[in-house]
Amino acid sequence: MAAGASAALTDSAGIEWLCRPGRSPEPCRSDLSAVVIPASGPSHVQRTALPADAPVDCFYVYPTVSSQKTAVADLHVDPAETFVATTQASRFSQVCRVYAPMYRQLTDSAILSLSALTAANSATAYHYVEAAWTDYLAHYNHGRGVVLIGHSQGAAMVTALLRRMVDGNPAVRRRLVSAIVLGGNVTVPTGRTVGGSFAHIPACTSSTETGCVIAYSTFSQAPPAGSLFGRPGIGVSFQVSLLPDAPGEPHLPPAALQVLCVNPAAPGGGTADLDPYFPSGASAPWTTDPGLYQARCTSANGATWLQVTAPVTPGDHRPVVGQTLGPLWGLHQVDVNIALGDLVNLVQRESGAYRSDRAR
Repeated sequence: MAAGASAALTDSAGIEWLCRPGRSPEPCRSDLSAVVIPASGPSHVQRTALPADAPVDCFYVYPTVSSQKTAVADLHVDPAETFVATTQASRFSQVCRVYAPMYRQLTDSAILSLSALTAANSATAYHYVEAAWTDYLAHYNHGRGVVLIGHSQGAAMVTALLRRMVDGNPAVRRRLVSAIVLGGNVTVPTGRTVGGSFAHIPACTSSTETGCVIAYSTFSQAPPAGSLFGRPGIGVSFQVSLLPDAPGEPHLPPAALQVLCVNPAAPGGGTADLDPYFPSGASAPWTTDPGLYQARCTSANGATWLQVTAPVTPGDHRPVVGQTLGPLWGLHQVDVNIALGDLVNLVQRESGAYRSDRAR
């Protein structure tokens, strides 16, 4: 086991959990205090209380983080898994109980190696996610609403899970509060809200719609030709194509599809300010910069993406994130955090609508 690693929490079904209510330590339930940095004036610390028992669940699948040298990772909880769970999933603990399985994901080296990016290795990774989902439904869900969350490789796993285990099953689909699938190239037929990646699960078009999907990839500049996100058939879409299909799933050619974009700050469309939360080593575990970023879903030249801008405001000297991996990747590394407050608020509103609907 690597230095700093810890044991996963293995349950009676043999599933190893990174996060599960009652686990200790619990990376998906941590201190959410944040330093609020305004455009001008002094900063202050925002305190956030955690509920003893949130009304719905979240099932989170983490992105590619393993630097192990094998093609697929083992199930040890290394610092990378703990960090990403805290960074991406812990703020959702305000509004849901978070379950996150360990899975034998394709490692960094495998993702960069075409010879290791195979159907067999992808199926190995997916097997652990589906087994954890089956265990979760059988032993932990108890009829509660659930939000599925995945980013990057985790988005590929969640897309396959939704297609195989949720989309075609009305009883399970009824429990779906929403799905948050980021940096994963969810597709729809051009101009429509459903029918590409999923036959029955539509795009979310309001903050109180349930049983729907929120999906986007962020860019600060228009994605160039060959970009890994925002275009059907490439990037994460390739790994999705290697995963097991849903029985009877229809296939549409990439030319008939577009990548789905739902603005988490304005699901109905338009431009809106984002509510970012980034991990920090300062006086609180988090920082947030209100009013720094705006976002709008944009389509051009065969790509669809969440266009993020930082309008120039005189006297506002806060640093902005950049496309550090290059234009093909856009802002992929911060897909979650640049709108994390919006995503949490959206789940809260959807959860309220879901419970109200079920109470009728």
